[in-house]
Amino acid sequence: MSLSPEEEKKLVKRCVSGDAQAQEELYHHFSALLFSICMRYAPNRTMAQDFLQDSFIKAFNSLHKFRFEGSFEGWLKRLTVNCCLDQLKKHKRIPFQENIESAYNLGTSNGVLELLEAKSMMEMMHKLPDGYRTVFNLFAIEGYSHAEIAKKLGVSESTSKSQLFKARKSLQVMLEALNNE
Repeated sequence: MSLSPEEEKKLVKRCVSGDAQAQEELYHHFSALLFSICMRYAPNRTMAQDFLQDSFIKAFNSLHKFRFEGSFEGWLKRLTVNCCLDQLKKHKRIPFQENIESAYNLGTSNGVLELLEAKSMMEMMHKLPDGYRTVFNLFAIEGYSHAEIAKKLGVSESTSKSQLFKARKSLQVMLEALNNE
């Protein structure tokens, strides 16, 4: 069930004032959505749960900064993505392999994504190396540009492009293997 903007505002204000019941309501309302984001970035369910917990801790500590000038859900999603990236960096789980040549040969085949169900896609995503998965999520799902990804991850744009290319290629290989079974 979706909250109206006015209900969200009241809930956030109650959370900021320290109302534990409001914090629990906010957690229950948004935890499934944010967990799905964490699952896209984490290599496993346990780490995704840790990412979710860290995201909510950061959200509750930052709620007083939210000014209701945009979507609260969007703010939570962006905070969660950033928390996931911070945790991956902290644990050095984003190894990047730069390959400038392949960065210029990026295909535009998005048909792979259209053929997959969400569960199959999630399973395939978890088989990708962390760097591939992270860039793929940021570009294909979150909508970041390569320049933004490069800045967020501290890599070059060509590394971002290369990682996306390799992620797509890996997903295509996995899809072909499924089709051949």
